[in-house]
Amino acid sequence: MNYVTLNNGVKMPQLGYGVYQTPPEETERCVLDAISVGYRSIDTAQSYFNEEEVGSALKKSGIPREDIFLTTKVWIEHYGYEAAKESVLESMRKLQTDYLDLCLLHQPFSDYYGAWRALEELYEQGKIRAIGVSNFYPDRLIDIASFARIRPMVNQVETHPFNQQVIAKEYMDKYGVQIEAWAPFGEGRGNMFSNPAIAAIGEKYHKSVAQVILRWHIQRGVVAIPKSTHYERMVENFDVFDFTLTDEDMAVMAGLDKKESSFFSHYDPAIVEWFAGLVEERKNR
Repeated sequence: MNYVTLNNGVKMPQLGYGVYQTPPEETERCVLDAISVGYRSIDTAQSYFNEEEVGSALKKSGIPREDIFLTTKVWIEHYGYEAAKESVLESMRKLQTDYLDLCLLHQPFSDYYGAWRALEELYEQGKIRAIGVSNFYPDRLIDIASFARIRPMVNQVETHPFNQQVIAKEYMDKYGVQIEAWAPFGEGRGNMFSNPAIAAIGEKYHKSVAQVILRWHIQRGVVAIPKSTHYERMVENFDVFDFTLTDEDMAVMAGLDKKESSFFSHYDPAIVEWFAGLVEERKNR
């Protein structure tokens, strides 16, 4: 396993397992499968509604807690100092742990400064080993990195071959914030898994398109958290440490960048309204 060192000295596995959109009834089995394959970094969130199942799997795995890098995220409805602090402690209860390795603010909306103060306090108390943000575009990242008391250690954003976040990564590097990819495969949009350029690279190394993409992330210094509910794909995704892409391969991959989201833009007013509506909807869950 490769590791990155965050700006506070904490080491984080560069390849983890994500449970976004994993149904609660499947989550425990999936996390146990991932751990059996060798994954030691697990990424969940309050808004995934499967923290309890992740916690149950970690307990049943028999793996010492200190050998697992556990991440969760605070959802928008829990922003503000008091609500965020209470929600993190509740997440820890659901996850059956007395500390988190990483806790992120999930979106750059509402009172994220109040929520950040809660994370800073919990970090200083030793309840969270590292704190960060998610979906913070360069302007919002520079804002919080410049004015918060403690600078974020991670920014989890949409990053894949069709949206490489080159400029955003330059700013993250400048401010010492580790880039982490959600949807490292772009959920296969744009026929990514059948892309001929990536497939041709894979043929040279007898690797799949997915394996080439993950190797590309690793060589860019990106932390990736691929998600699959299929054991054989978990194994495939984990088997990316026995080959290296050449500079030519990396140049081919760089040429695939469309420089736009495959999903949505947080700058779009309609998307901000959608998130606001989602908060109201999820309050009732």
